[in-house]
Amino acid sequence: MTSPDAVPVSLAEIARIAGVGRAAVSNWRRRHDSFPAPVGGSDVKPQFALAEVEQWLRDNGKLKQAGGRELLWPRFETLAGRDESGLAIAEAAYRMRGAAPGPGAPLLSAQARALVTETAEIGGREGPSETFDFLLHRWLDAHVRQISATPPRLASLMARIAWGARSAQGRDGTLTVFDPACGSANLLAAAASVGSGSRYELLGCEADATLAALGAARLEFTGDARDVRARIATGDSLRVDPYPDLRADIALCNPPFNERDWGYEELATDPRWVHGLPPRTEPELAWVQHLLAHLRPGGAAVVVLPPAVASRRAGRRIRGSLLRHGLLRAVVALPQGCAQPHSVSLQLWVLCAPDGGSGRGVADALLVDGSRHARPGGRGPDWRATEDLVLSALESLDRPAAALPHGAVRVPLLDLLDDDVDVTPGRYVAAGPEVLGRESVARWSELDAVLSSLRELGAALAPLDAAIPAQGRHSTVTVGELVRAGAVTLRPGTHPPESAEVFRDPREQSVPLLTVPDLLLDGSPSAWLSGDGHPSVAEEGDVIVAGVVRAFDAWVHQGPPVALGAQLFALRVDPGKLDAHFLAGCLRAPANGRHAGTHASSSARVDVRRLSVLQLPLEDQVPYSETFRRITSFERHLSRARSLGSALAHDLNDRLASGGPGAVG
Repeated sequence: MTSPDAVPVSLAEIARIAGVGRAAVSNWRRRHDSFPAPVGGSDVKPQFALAEVEQWLRDNGKLKQAGGRELLWPRFETLAGRDESGLAIAEAAYRMRGAAPGPGAPLLSAQARALVTETAEIGGREGPSETFDFLLHRWLDAHVRQISATPPRLASLMARIAWGARSAQGRDGTLTVFDPACGSANLLAAAASVGSGSRYELLGCEADATLAALGAARLEFTGDARDVRARIATGDSLRVDPYPDLRADIALCNPPFNERDWGYEELATDPRWVHGLPPRTEPELAWVQHLLAHLRPGGAAVVVLPPAVASRRAGRRIRGSLLRHGLLRAVVALPQGCAQPHSVSLQLWVLCAPDGGSGRGVADALLVDGSRHARPGGRGPDWRATEDLVLSALESLDRPAAALPHGAVRVPLLDLLDDDVDVTPGRYVAAGPEVLGRESVARWSELDAVLSSLRELGAALAPLDAAIPAQGRHSTVTVGELVRAGAVTLRPGTHPPESAEVFRDPREQSVPLLTVPDLLLDGSPSAWLSGDGHPSVAEEGDVIVAGVVRAFDAWVHQGPPVALGAQLFALRVDPGKLDAHFLAGCLRAPANGRHAGTHASSSARVDVRRLSVLQLPLEDQVPYSETFRRITSFERHLSRARSLGSALAHDLNDRLASGGPGAVG
């Protein structure tokens, strides 16, 4: 096994081991001469010897109770790649459970086997389930670019939907749950967790052998309070079905999207394609029919699909057949951020196998649009609102006369079975009057406050505009000259390094990653990085410059640290020479950006070093700084007023066009 002395750890990992923030570790380095010296890395991303760090933390009483598990993870990262570390975690789970060796054990090296033994010992002290969950989540986070796992909240929602939609009672009191692309078994574990039964058969299949081993190990922990029989086969479930005779009570699946090599030619005559051969470009419809082929009468399936599957012309014949046979019972549009890819509003299709195999009595489909339930600023879904809407709507799946919540509608099959067979919820669901009413009241109130602030700012700025001479009287200096004089430090942003852990939602000790596309969209970061995963991080008080003509801007960063993507720059001022708000105000002048642009197109870069700044003593910068702040605030309020006004106008237009009162008092 690799000696702990040879295991490198970053500042962020030290913070996790000690259970503190990264800033605390930086303070320890400055205040304690005894803090271990770096053994590698760079000035921006130093690395330290794990053994030295552990000893220092113990000697100084800074090793928290969670340190045991945290000390394990850096050692797993030294194993020979993704597969060996994953298989070692799976084997450790079996060892902690006292179960028979898990799949893949013969592949482990001596180093990995020794680490498995140490993990089992720590798991015995700190809890087997807690230790395994910790290592599994760290492993999944470390390989988030290659592996798409169903988030726990979405897995729970899918399981609850399936439980409510099924009418099958199971055989001999045993409920069978099936997932043909199960990954690390999130959906299978969720089904056993939210269900009311006590005897389960959990069956899965996964093409990635390492994920299959981790999923099987995970299911070892589901049988503590229940009678659970679990099996995960390794292989391609579409090409070589490991359960050809299976008929499940519940099927859940988050299949791979947009795969072209899914077996179109070799599976052309497969008996599973009852509703038509899935087009080469529609592999998702192959997974849908695969799930239906494994449902017993009365069983229910819930599958995650990209929104295009609901409307692409290539799949309309299969969608039509699913509707006519009463199998596609509901389509739910989710808000962005529920699962990868996070920028897409994914859908859930709810499929039911009617008792007796007949679709008689099914006259409509339930369409639910939860895409509006996102948190402000692009911060992911509002899970509580989404769950309330979806579960409330699905409760009435088999009660045609029941009232539906706003955001859900029953659409007769005759209306859906047109030339397009488009089952996109947003095409049929309009926000209810109560929702629109609440949103409108809040928007009118906010617009009134914003307009009031604009009037105050306008009254202060208008006289100044008339007093400013046409030509300035002061000389200027460039950013490049300021850098050479030591008045500012310039750090360019960059793409995240390959070694960085990239997340699509905030994690502990992570920092947001701001990119030029984010600025062009709404200014909110769309990704997060591990605390030490980026060489250019802007701190509070730094001036950030967007060095692209189409997004050119400069502002003083407020709030927690943020990592900067390519073509973004951080300028840190010497407060004894420059005022940060004065610098940002000078830099963001549109004429400044045009002058420093490399060429005329909107995609042109801005040479930040050529941007000019008024050359003034520090005391004379203060009044400019205050005025620049007011101008920035004026622009921000103006942009918000425009956004609010546009939304209000669109909502009013929709409501009038649908028959709302047309008279204006």
